Amino acid sequence: MENYELKLDIPAEHERNIFGGMDAYVKIIERALNVSVVPRDGAVKLMGEESRVKDAEYVFRELTRLSERGNDITEQNVDYILSLVKEHSDVSLAEIDKELVGYTIQGKPIKPKTLGQQKYVRQIQEKMMVFGIGPAGTGKTYLAMAMAIQAFKNDDVGKIILTRPAIEAGENLGFLPGDLQSKIDPYLRPLYDALYQIMGAESFMKNSEKGLIEVAPLAYMRGRTLDNAFIILDEAQNTTPAQMKMFLTRIGFGSKVVITGDLSQKDLPFSAESGLEQASRVLKDVEEIGFSYLTNKDVVRHPLVQKIVHAYEKYEAREKYKESRKNNAKGGRRTGRP
Repeated sequence: MENYELKLDIPAEHERNIFGGMDAYVKIIERALNVSVVPRDGAVKLMGEESRVKDAEYVFRELTRLSERGNDITEQNVDYILSLVKEHSDVSLAEIDKELVGYTIQGKPIKPKTLGQQKYVRQIQEKMMVFGIGPAGTGKTYLAMAMAIQAFKNDDVGKIILTRPAIEAGENLGFLPGDLQSKIDPYLRPLYDALYQIMGAESFMKNSEKGLIEVAPLAYMRGRTLDNAFIILDEAQNTTPAQMKMFLTRIGFGSKVVITGDLSQKDLPFSAESGLEQASRVLKDVEEIGFSYLTNKDVVRHPLVQKIVHAYEKYEAREKYKESRKNNAKGGRRTGRP
């Protein structure tokens, strides 16, 4: 192995952020790129094969740019930059970071954190209707919510409507205590949580009382025409084709619509087709509608979530392959082929 060395200056005030607690991020970079990294006196010494050292240099430069922009570096940032390096991608996370969506109630900036998220945000800006399809933790709902609140604050829309199908995910609503609203509220809780974090509970309550922000089950949309609103349908994989068609035909003038879902987490009966699945086939060629397909690379929760999503994807792919082999073998026996 070629022994190549390179010294890279790191601003002292950003060292801890870039290196991580107990140099945790340094160790991740060393393992991923098979290089030795020695932090020393406001610099890092990189040693190893030349191409790997240059990859490590790029990673540290990207992390430095992110830190200088005021970001708290996370393990997800490090992992994502490493994945871009391994793919020889010309995408820069520091450039993606320049795209601001809005702020939380605490003043924390909300930004896309991956290329997939950036494309998703841009589609929402450009299209009247966008389908955001991908696994848990990819920011589908949160980014849509942030953009809805920003559009509302800018007077681009007159109201926000957030809805979910109240599907019985392995439990029976009838056995839950309380009246209908108290039974439905747990299904809508993730939407309330995001609203409180971005807008604040007080502002939400005030606008909710005025009817300017509505959080309701999908069934409540029937028979309405939704004009001048930013509408988000969440957990759309749990809609039936009839429910999805009903929802899509409610859209009025001046409205923007985001439909989010994860096709790997359907709670519908096993044999039932998802309305999201059907809509993605039926509407794929409609110019005014955008489709953003996020993947496990776009997961921005704890890195373990990304690994879990990836493990399930691999498992499901293997199971589908086994099933197709089994079906082919049965078909061969029926037709008399050996």
